[in-house]
Amino acid sequence: MANIVAIVGRPNVGKSTFFNRLVEQRQAIMDDMPGVTRDRHYGYAEWTNKHFTVIDTGGYVTGSDDKFESEIRKQVEMALEECTAVIFMVDCKAGLTGFDHEFAKIIRRSKKPVFVAANKADTPTKNLEASEFYELNMGEVYPISAENGGGTGELLDELVKTFANEGVEDPDAGIPKIAIVGRPNAGKSSLLNVLLGNERSIVTDEAGTTRDAIHSRYKMYGKDFILIDTAGIRKKSKVTEDVEFYSVLRSLRALEESDVVIVVVDAERGLESQDINIIVLAQKQNKGIVIMVNKWDLIEKDTKTADTFKKDMLEKLAPIDYIPIIFASTLTKQRIFQVIEKAVVVYNNKTKRIPTSELNDAMLPEIVHYPPPGMKGKHIQIKYVTQVAAKSPAFAFFCNLPQYIQESYQRFLENRLREKFDFEGVPIRLFFRKK
Repeated sequence: MANIVAIVGRPNVGKSTFFNRLVEQRQAIMDDMPGVTRDRHYGYAEWTNKHFTVIDTGGYVTGSDDKFESEIRKQVEMALEECTAVIFMVDCKAGLTGFDHEFAKIIRRSKKPVFVAANKADTPTKNLEASEFYELNMGEVYPISAENGGGTGELLDELVKTFANEGVEDPDAGIPKIAIVGRPNAGKSSLLNVLLGNERSIVTDEAGTTRDAIHSRYKMYGKDFILIDTAGIRKKSKVTEDVEFYSVLRSLRALEESDVVIVVVDAERGLESQDINIIVLAQKQNKGIVIMVNKWDLIEKDTKTADTFKKDMLEKLAPIDYIPIIFASTLTKQRIFQVIEKAVVVYNNKTKRIPTSELNDAMLPEIVHYPPPGMKGKHIQIKYVTQVAAKSPAFAFFCNLPQYIQESYQRFLENRLREKFDFEGVPIRLFFRKK
């Protein structure tokens, strides 16, 4: 059983700062605008050899008419359900508020071990002021400073005592990571929610709802993998708030962390330059790629619509032509599971190893049949080919004059490799070396 700790509290008490201190990286977005953390946000932490997952939640407010507030409230309640222990964060500077009292009632219902962390206790006076939180009747109060780390050791020492086991160091090692990326409002979070069968991400019809990248562990088709739902990537010109800026960085990091990327494209808008940028970036980083055209249920169709749409997309993407395109709808759930099945196939293609003998049996006759064109009166000969150990498919062709192999011939070799060994959805790299 995993150890899961939820950090909860009203907005702006320093939950994300504390989360970042625990997971030792700047993962949650910090901004002094209330309500910046909207979704539950997960990270791994370790204290005295005990490993645990930390959930950073949005600030819980009641009696507010903000659409996000009611959604955040749902998220906090979900986090309380999921966790094994709760860190209830309050603010020494602001003192005890009515919201804190209300919050305490909700936490009590969860019947989980609770640790009251009185944050912003940066001075001895503030330390004393922390004692007013005993009024909440929730046991020991721990004065801490999330900003500089003061007092956090004592809190964590007590917290890890409640764990039933040591936890798993990194439960995600060696599991395919699939990132869901695309422009804001293309339907990324809806896809995740359909797959997970619960509202893991907040979905509203406002663009840019998901600001953080969210990881969800997932089992399906006898496969274990991790889905990374990212903030909608926006054009640079639109990134006005710092928050948006961080979201874009986060999406790019999710791209880096992933093995396969599902690019969600809005059928009504088609493939836009931003989508193409993401695909080119994924290709440069040697990621597996699947394109999901979402909202296909909204398009008026005849027998040729899908083919025309596909042809148009491949023209825009040229010369990238190996990416599978699936027409789906998160609303009607049409072909949703095909998208994931395809992502798993692409992952298998990406990690596939071809024995050298098999490679040469397939490729050398092709090369003999259509040899590399001569250059400067020189005869170019490719002797043999082998797959190079790398995270994505890479092949070394050994020849007498590697510098004279032309780009068009490299494309010919790549196409033959794809034909013979099925590398659908995966970039292939070719190297020419001197024998």
